[in-house]
Amino acid sequence: MPLYEHVFISRQDLSNTQAEGLIEHFGSVLSDNGGTLVDHEYWGVKTMAYKINKNRKGHYAYLRTDAPAPAIQEMERLMRLHDDVMRVLTIKVDGHEDGPSVQMQKRDDRDDRRPRR
Repeated sequence: MPLYEHVFISRQDLSNTQAEGLIEHFGSVLSDNGGTLVDHEYWGVKTMAYKINKNRKGHYAYLRTDAPAPAIQEMERLMRLHDDVMRVLTIKVDGHEDGPSVQMQKRDDRDDRRPRR
């Protein structure tokens, strides 16, 4: 089955448990349609570059999935209809990387960048 990565932003006035409940909800939607939720990360509340629906911040969540295309389409459809979800991004990938995403890594654990001038 194809591999996908999803990032979605939910409203800032949700609690942390409600935002993490959205991850479980959409994971169950995938499993009902023949897919699996390989891994998920809750990135927390982050400030956005611009306002979306009069919100300056949002709860960010990251999902790694292994699912057929119809399951992904159904999950995206339900995300777009859900009142608490503001934005959705889905990307098809060749393979999932091991370990935490770049967003969850400590700054010391990341690869060295070029030196500053």
